[in-house]
Amino acid sequence: MNELLDNLNDSQREAVLYNEGPSLIIAGAGSGKTRVLTYKIATLLREELPPWTIMALTFTNKAAREMKGRIAQLVDSQSASRLWMGTFHSIFLRILRAEAHLLGYPTNFTIYDSSDSKNLIKSIIKDMNLDDKVYKVGSVQARISAAKNDLISPTAYMNHAERQVEDLHSRRPLIKEIYLRYTERCKISSAMDFDDILLMTNVLFRDFPDVLATYQAHFRFILVDEYQDTNFSQYLIINKLSEKHHRVCVVGDDSQSIYSFRGANIDNILNFKKTYPESRLFKLEQNYRSTQTIVNAANSLIAKNKGQIKKHVFSKNDVGQRIRVLTAFSDIEEGFIVANRINEIRMNSLDTLNNIVILYRTNAQSRIFEESLRKRNLPYRVYGGLSFYQRKEIKDIIAYLRLIHNPHDEEAFKRVINYPARGIGDTTQQKLIAAANTHHSGIGTILADPARYEVPINAGTAKKLAAFTALIDQFRELSTNLNVYELTARLIRETGIVTDINMDISVETLSRKENIEELLSGMNEFVTGHLEEGNNAIYAGDYLAEVSLLTDQDEEKSSEGDRVTLMTIHAAKGLEFGYVFVVGLEEEIFPSAYSLESERALEEERRLLYVAMTRAEKVCVLSYAKSRFRNGSMNFAKPSRFLSDLDPACLELPSESSLMNRPSSTYATPSPTFSTPASPFSGRRLTKLNDNKGAYPPAKPSSTDQTQGNSESQQIGQTLHNGNTLRTGQDLVHERFGKGTIQLIEGSGTDCTITVQFENAGSRKLLLKFARFTVVD
Repeated sequence: MNELLDNLNDSQREAVLYNEGPSLIIAGAGSGKTRVLTYKIATLLREELPPWTIMALTFTNKAAREMKGRIAQLVDSQSASRLWMGTFHSIFLRILRAEAHLLGYPTNFTIYDSSDSKNLIKSIIKDMNLDDKVYKVGSVQARISAAKNDLISPTAYMNHAERQVEDLHSRRPLIKEIYLRYTERCKISSAMDFDDILLMTNVLFRDFPDVLATYQAHFRFILVDEYQDTNFSQYLIINKLSEKHHRVCVVGDDSQSIYSFRGANIDNILNFKKTYPESRLFKLEQNYRSTQTIVNAANSLIAKNKGQIKKHVFSKNDVGQRIRVLTAFSDIEEGFIVANRINEIRMNSLDTLNNIVILYRTNAQSRIFEESLRKRNLPYRVYGGLSFYQRKEIKDIIAYLRLIHNPHDEEAFKRVINYPARGIGDTTQQKLIAAANTHHSGIGTILADPARYEVPINAGTAKKLAAFTALIDQFRELSTNLNVYELTARLIRETGIVTDINMDISVETLSRKENIEELLSGMNEFVTGHLEEGNNAIYAGDYLAEVSLLTDQDEEKSSEGDRVTLMTIHAAKGLEFGYVFVVGLEEEIFPSAYSLESERALEEERRLLYVAMTRAEKVCVLSYAKSRFRNGSMNFAKPSRFLSDLDPACLELPSESSLMNRPSSTYATPSPTFSTPASPFSGRRLTKLNDNKGAYPPAKPSSTDQTQGNSESQQIGQTLHNGNTLRTGQDLVHERFGKGTIQLIEGSGTDCTITVQFENAGSRKLLLKFARFTVVD
């Protein structure tokens, strides 16, 4: 026993040895939580507690496998194999299999995966003759799942006033009926879905107290990993099973509770003492991962939260570098700055790119960093998700543009003909494609006149095809006058994509909205950038030519090899990297706009930044942009309030600015050649997006409009033309590229160009009449 405990520090050893009653182990980031759990189980086994009486619950199969493997090394493989160790679902599925007959199920009942569940819900929606554009399968499934995790049965759901009001507001009052039918159909099919495993375990223990008593007696010690991530259903099961022996040990960190959107309830860990008044509290406060500076900075941040179990995490590692705070003039420059810093790390250290991560609050933020890394020839992987241009909603919109540009693009046709749903099914699509093959014609030719090519469809389908063809033809005509940003902003409205997204307020739909907003931002960047560089290639065909190269790179890119990692902070929990870049630290991004409505939500956002910072071993860099293109205009961005929460002694701040100097106004800089249409996703709230098909500005501006850019730029252009006061060597600040110095002035009048060497964006040749910058005095 002694040699086993020699590998632990004093706090870890104390936590491992206490096994007399309930205990809560608060394990700070990098404090050796897994080691404590492993050694605790090994200690119980060496004290001759039978392995089959120990239940150890984890949130991932990987965590269970790793712990079981370590226990096998510390004790023996046979004992390890006989532990009840695994995820909540795998462990309680074993119990349900054994007791299924009591619940009216056969022992070999089926488990429906997410796909099975969606197919059944889709069938029920069809049987009820409901509009599947309103009752979207994914949204209905999410509502049913949330109800089950809160232990709300179909009957209780019907009587739950708050949920009924929510469904009524989302125009889906019949979810209660779908839930009831879904439950009945599952029972008839002798099937449970993933959520039923926890729900039915609770039902079993509630309705059959003798069964509960059997398992209470059987499990003499219960351990739970990542307790801060448990939901109400999981909490209740643990509470019931531990009633007899009260030997339950939960391990977690309230400072890393970041999954409320999945149903996790931080109160489970905060109120553990109330649930088990006799419990002991142990704190693992030594961080073995990060430098002292990173730990101190993270401590100063999380100290601002009111709802927490106080602890003081410390590190005995090197003091390390101060946390560098980078400021950029725009989101575009932020991408360049981060890519440049990563390139410096690659050139000046022996570390691999695999040891570097860029962390962001939302998936949509990946676009700028993906493109900046590409321009630096820095390979990367997007962890836990798709590269930006491979995401469904992005591919859908690009497919529309492809079909507008080329009416015979069959793959684009198949992707958008029935998105959003317009009642044109697979059978009709196959008939059209077959006719195209038979007549050796493009799909666009067949679509324009299906009757001529004897496509066997009825009058109703013909009418739907005609409406779709007219829509695409309309946009094809517009595409000759509207630049790609204007065209796409209008297309998103008039094809019904905005309406489709308005039907749902789930986390997944919010991500789709953010991705589409980011696509529009990239298109605006494409248009303004080309015009500034004197290039009129700003239309859909030009954009498609450029974006096709990006998508090709996505498809060729392997996740293997030496690559920078890009991921959301939620996906990064439990991982560690030598170098961590946390980007987009601006108000309404991080913290998110939706978190500003409650203190509880804001505190979770602060915990999210704590998690991000404590992923870093050696270097942590935080960055924010002063302006960002959002909702159809360029907006001033305020530095995140969380930056002011950090101890200044731990930071290396930008020399030219203070975090306290925060602009509060919003500006909408007009495009130098076109009036920027309002974003289809105007407004902060996702619950009701603006799908008004209002008038759009003219595509071709007047000659007066053409000479108008930023008022400062116009004045500079006139001064240069008349007084020749703009000179080489002069410093300027560009709206998108940041600080730079004029290297060369060529031409005169409307054809005058300037070559500028920017600090972060490299050398750029700009057409002066469109360039948007201010001269530094």
